[in-house]
Amino acid sequence: MKIAVLGGTGLIGSQVVTILREAGHEAVPLSLSTGVDLLTGQGLSEALTGAEVVVNLTNSPTFDEASPAFFQTTMDNLLAAAERAGVGHAVILSIVGVDQVPALDYYRAKVLQEDILKAGPVPYSIVRATQFFEFMDAVMSWTADENTVRLPSNALQPIAAADVAQAVADVSMGAPLQGTRNIAGPDVFPLDELGRITLAARGDQRTVVTDDSAGMFAAAPGDVLIATEGAVIAPTAYREWLGR
Repeated sequence: MKIAVLGGTGLIGSQVVTILREAGHEAVPLSLSTGVDLLTGQGLSEALTGAEVVVNLTNSPTFDEASPAFFQTTMDNLLAAAERAGVGHAVILSIVGVDQVPALDYYRAKVLQEDILKAGPVPYSIVRATQFFEFMDAVMSWTADENTVRLPSNALQPIAAADVAQAVADVSMGAPLQGTRNIAGPDVFPLDELGRITLAARGDQRTVVTDDSAGMFAAAPGDVLIATEGAVIAPTAYREWLGR
């Protein structure tokens, strides 16, 4: 089966391509570097010729008010090209709890992406994942200085990027869900405690200060970003991953 993977050279996409190829599929990574521009549509129709599945793992270059326009344009281009090419299954990666954080421009943009896919002409699947282990450094950097890292205490259930890639590959090899599959890591942490665990594992002497107004995730209070009932729980634990 030919599976086109937009964003196929990125953190998740490159791993998805590897998994699909090892399973015997013709996985084709598509990105600007391969001559495919999802924003303009350049090279897209040609790249989707003969594809049975398209996986869209591209992301907005910003998390601000410009992100909805990115997802509107790229999804319109993708679905039009996929319909012309006779693609039978479109898959996107989204975020667990994304529809419960309207205060964040980027989360509203991802909801828009989901809604465009649902209303489109191509059978679809949505994979919603919790926050990636690999993003923890960036999360801490938003509110850090030389001595402290300020983090809110709301709950996260982080997941390894490798487990996300496996889940996306599994869905793309199957029949369209016409719905959403939620995936999450095995453990729930208060974000401030997750910061302390991370710093300690790396020998970083900075202090984590609990500040429920600090950083982007302060806009997602309570447990809106953790797995809901029926979610697929991935095998890799955060402490295990840190120790590798």
